[in-house]
Amino acid sequence: MADGHVCVNRHRAFQRKEVECTFVVMDYTGVQNGKVLIFAAMIVIFIFMFKGSPTTSISNKFSEHEVGVTHVLVTGGAGYIGSHAALRLLNDSYRVTIVDNLSRGNIDAVKVLQGLYPEPGKLQFIKADLGDAASIDEIFAANAFDAVIHFAAVAYVGESTVEPLRYYHNITSNTLLLVKAMAAHGVKTLIYSSTCATYGEPKTMPITEETPQVPINPYGKAKKMAEDIILDFSKTSDMAIMILRYFNVIGSDPEGRLGEAPRPELREQGRISGACFDAARGIIQGLKIRGRDYNTPDGTCIRDYIDVTDLIDAHVKALAHAKPRKVGIYNVGTGKGSSVKEFVEACKKATGVNIDIEYLDRRPGDYAQVYSDPSKIWNELKWKAKYTNLEQSLETAWKWQKTHRNGYDNSAW
Repeated sequence: MADGHVCVNRHRAFQRKEVECTFVVMDYTGVQNGKVLIFAAMIVIFIFMFKGSPTTSISNKFSEHEVGVTHVLVTGGAGYIGSHAALRLLNDSYRVTIVDNLSRGNIDAVKVLQGLYPEPGKLQFIKADLGDAASIDEIFAANAFDAVIHFAAVAYVGESTVEPLRYYHNITSNTLLLVKAMAAHGVKTLIYSSTCATYGEPKTMPITEETPQVPINPYGKAKKMAEDIILDFSKTSDMAIMILRYFNVIGSDPEGRLGEAPRPELREQGRISGACFDAARGIIQGLKIRGRDYNTPDGTCIRDYIDVTDLIDAHVKALAHAKPRKVGIYNVGTGKGSSVKEFVEACKKATGVNIDIEYLDRRPGDYAQVYSDPSKIWNELKWKAKYTNLEQSLETAWKWQKTHRNGYDNSAW
């Protein structure tokens, strides 16, 4: 089973009340394993022992709908963006279930959330893989979800060109299984985390929602296929759907509770902000920039950098505005492009470190410039990016990085 305290495993085989626990952790990986059957039998005995006891606190907070409370399933909620989303939802009094297989997520981020919101019925974590249809069906059967925010995905452009089948499976196939589970169990609201990579390399800037989607790498293609699945299903469903295509995410929680902590083996694939911070801390020797011969003013790629706090605010607004039988598609960005070279200069100022730079060949699948036109999301959802100063967003992230040299184990440098 997963690390941490294990509460009563909700299972369809019997109807019952359940013992509430402040931090619910369940592991649905390998549900066919015989050990699970033994564990289930132990649970039955446990239930009968406690059933009827006047001193036992009984509730069904996660498995029953409650008036005035919205229960949101956050897939990939142990990851960088997903954990920040869970934090905001919990702060806004949502009930949150995180499902993550921890292949890229961090259980310690979940533990931070549990420490901040230990009240019964606020947060539960379930270790499960969205590619395991039986496990996902069990989870939906056992929980009364009102909405799903779907973040879970592998998300590195370069890696997708090397492992394309992994990306099509993880993004496209898993989204199909998730939507099928939502339909089967009557969950009526989906907020889908998509990407500007579905646009490929448009001929004109800025990118609007009407810009043709012609992705040029497996990551963007897999995301577009997932969008197509959702959009085709919407034509036969009364589901409320919001698709958010966002740009390059930076920053971290302004109060320093969460940050970005990619696995060490993924540093070569990771975001430029992580590479900048690693170079500033001496974890890597200087910063490697891929490509300086793009058709841009300084030869490096231009990107639209969106602060994670703004990004999560857009998701919360999308959730609030989602309507049955309606589909909303929105770009989430600042509307301003910054070059990689400009980004590095901002990072130098934010960290106070003169980072050495080495230029390499282009990364496969990259494109010269991408930045958004966010006017639609402003006009319809009244969302606008607030944290638009690149240096300030990097300063906020740097404060967390300085005290978390090895991620969430709090080893300062």
